[in-house]
Amino acid sequence: MKQQAQTKLDIFPHIFPREYFERMKKIAEGNPGLAAALKRWMHIPVLWDLERRIKMMQRWPGYRQVLTLSMPAVEFLGSPEETPGLARLANDGMAEIVREHPALFPYFVASLPMNNVAASLEEMDRAIGELGAKGVQIFTNVNGRPLDEPEFFPIFERMSKKHDLPIWVHPSRTARWPDYPTEHKSKYEIWWLFGWPYETSAFMARLVFSQMFEKLPELKIITHHLGAMTPFLANRVGYGMDQFGSRTADEDYEGLRKRMKKRPVDYFKMFYNDTSINGWASGIRCGLDFFGVDHVLFGTDCPFDPEGGPLFIRETMKALDNMPLKPDDRRKIYFGNAMRLLKLPQAPAPRPKAKARRKKKK
Repeated sequence: MKQQAQTKLDIFPHIFPREYFERMKKIAEGNPGLAAALKRWMHIPVLWDLERRIKMMQRWPGYRQVLTLSMPAVEFLGSPEETPGLARLANDGMAEIVREHPALFPYFVASLPMNNVAASLEEMDRAIGELGAKGVQIFTNVNGRPLDEPEFFPIFERMSKKHDLPIWVHPSRTARWPDYPTEHKSKYEIWWLFGWPYETSAFMARLVFSQMFEKLPELKIITHHLGAMTPFLANRVGYGMDQFGSRTADEDYEGLRKRMKKRPVDYFKMFYNDTSINGWASGIRCGLDFFGVDHVLFGTDCPFDPEGGPLFIRETMKALDNMPLKPDDRRKIYFGNAMRLLKLPQAPAPRPKAKARRKKKK
């Protein structure tokens, strides 16, 4: 890659390939929940208008995107018989964008029809093996079902053992998930504001305590929004879960803790995470302190900001550029870690400037 020091590889921006977006709009005609979401999407042109997106991205030389499909999850859009075709449509559209604009969109992440595990495995192999996807994206639940259910284990196993590529994880929760059992919906958009960070944190905990990382030690998971609640609650996760089982009488959690090969908090540190927390420098610092620089990757959540795309890119770069980081650590976050995880050709680190030699007097 040219201009190594300026390369910034955004690993968690969102997009709709145009043909997929048109299909989704037709599905929304009979789906009130999806129609409500369309209200917002139609006011974010760079989400589905590729030319506008390209024009926006050209403000930052060296800025590139690893494309991920925007919400909703594919499995939200249809039956197990319908969603495999939708996943193929989305992945074919992503691959076409990458082929036509490799300088700006060098890679993409595949989507899966998670309400059909057999089809998900088939589409995973096709998207990675034939289309060149650099991983897959799943959501924190499958239409309300937790991902540590045995039915979904083959997804994690194949990504870990066959493809050795990361799984991107996006939170999923709607207003239909009430904040209190006496109500039928979540009010004031709490389901998104605080519900999504909880969803991601709960997903992480379910994988840790189902011993997924012990079963699949090479598993690579990238969480959206920098591990959500986990870094800020580091000591609660640490010292609190060192007492795992002390609050439970009807299940043998103490026995489970004793069988775990490491402290629970050390498994949480095995996740990889993006910097997508809306440009909040203190939060990024917190995430780096907990996960370590090798487990944090540059991501922006473009284009879901008040400006419809540029704000999160600009503010995340500003936070990272102003942070007192070693040059090599900043390079790792911006693109080095992504190149390692996605198994891309490694660009050499920038050479230090040579010191000027003084001429000796004769």
